[in-house]
Amino acid sequence: MKKPVFYLILSVFYFLVLSCSYKKENKSTKEATKLPNIIYVLADDLGYGDIHSFNTKGKIKTPNIDRLASNGMKFTDAHTSSAVCTPTRYGILTGRYNWRSPLKSGVLTGKSKALIPPERSTVASLLKKSGYHTGFIGKWHLGWDWAQKDSLKTSGEGWNPEDFENIDFKKPIKNGPQDLGFDYSYGHSGSLDMAPYVYIENGKVTAEVDTVTVDKGKYTWWREGPTASDFDHDDVTPNFFRKSMDFIKDRSNKSNPFFLYLALPSPHTPILPTDEWLDKSGLNPYADFVMQIDDYMGQLMKVIDEAGITENTLIIFTSDNGCSPQADFKLLASKGHHPSGVYRGHKADIYEGGHRVPFIASWPAVIESGSAQNQTICTTDLMATCAKITNINLREDEAEDSFSMLPLFRSVDGYGREATVHHSINGSFAIRKGNYKLVFCPGSGGWSDPKPNSSNIDSLPPMQLFDLVKDPSEEQNLYGEKPEKVKELTDLMVSYIKKGRSTPGTDQENSMVNLKGEEWQQLKTIIPN
Repeated sequence: MKKPVFYLILSVFYFLVLSCSYKKENKSTKEATKLPNIIYVLADDLGYGDIHSFNTKGKIKTPNIDRLASNGMKFTDAHTSSAVCTPTRYGILTGRYNWRSPLKSGVLTGKSKALIPPERSTVASLLKKSGYHTGFIGKWHLGWDWAQKDSLKTSGEGWNPEDFENIDFKKPIKNGPQDLGFDYSYGHSGSLDMAPYVYIENGKVTAEVDTVTVDKGKYTWWREGPTASDFDHDDVTPNFFRKSMDFIKDRSNKSNPFFLYLALPSPHTPILPTDEWLDKSGLNPYADFVMQIDDYMGQLMKVIDEAGITENTLIIFTSDNGCSPQADFKLLASKGHHPSGVYRGHKADIYEGGHRVPFIASWPAVIESGSAQNQTICTTDLMATCAKITNINLREDEAEDSFSMLPLFRSVDGYGREATVHHSINGSFAIRKGNYKLVFCPGSGGWSDPKPNSSNIDSLPPMQLFDLVKDPSEEQNLYGEKPEKVKELTDLMVSYIKKGRSTPGTDQENSMVNLKGEEWQQLKTIIPN
């Protein structure tokens, strides 16, 4: 009698184990097939070397962002499409390189007109097709059309306080986030050091614009300009996080998934850590500010956990370009911290420090925790990724430079990116394929030496070729040694320009003039005739 009882108990045990295993597997499969919530957090001017999990020799403590990386996938070779703010944001939302638009160099101001026309698809408008509730909170910096007191009067571009005198702040804006697919929007127009200093919620100013403010501090500076009564520079970053956490709490109880684009204004200037975080790093205010952002990311992740939506929420955390020299590279280096890590240059540059950024994707239902990818990716890839997640077929005139990262998330083959194009603040190009990166200018194309138009620039080779595997710091120019590689990459760059896309499909049109209606000058360095 003992043996039958024993075998009965054993059978029951095995049944329970298999049942639990099946339930776990079934739950995972079910979660993976449901449309995920998508949260895209874009830091501003955060360097590759500022996150500890990307730079273990770094001196800034970022435990919460590191935890996000350990729970998801870390991308070690991720790039923005540009080394400055506006063009990268254009690429993220449209899946298209900015230089195909009239934005051939530089950035917009807080007064600039809308860069993205309402007829162009965005990540938000695409996701709405699949029933997503879409929200934008933060720094827009893609232009929108302010109402004017006198439609016939012209004024400056937005760099001076008098440039805003003709804006009618009592009337709604046009061609803003709400016209590009966002159900809810709350933010300010440009960088936090760019006037006007007002919040716009769903197209309308949230408070009376009743004063003019300016700050001239080394780290805390912002340009003089009109300011609303509810706009406190010190509280903007905390405010955007609070708004985002409220958005997540509200939408987590709804039946349809949500997309949140949280575009931080920090740690870009003005560098404004709150009193709680000032001097916490032992380095400088910039490092303090990064630590504050990390803390808020921890709070955001806690809200997601408490809402019970972690398993099927895709969180992406990255930056819009490399760290700005406003962070004080020299001082930080003296204390052992390098915002660009081992990479050359910083914000604005064509060198790696200008556009190589930390990039983390967490999605427990799909992405293996603690995983890593060394595949070269670009922030333009968000739109194609969202299309693949939602099973939407992109049109020929959508996401021309976007490739789905979903295969990478699943650690399988199928990521289609052949090469990546980089762009500096002055519109200089580079193209990266495999180990090699060809730079179509003799210097940085930005703010580090050798600068454009510097006294020695004409004595340098016209192009730069680097093997980034052997020479990640871009110290050895191979331009004169590998003419075949120079030709290969030049031909590829020319084809991407002429086709109007880097993805497969029918040719598309590029804008051949800049925002001022002038000829596309930077093109001559690649296609002389």
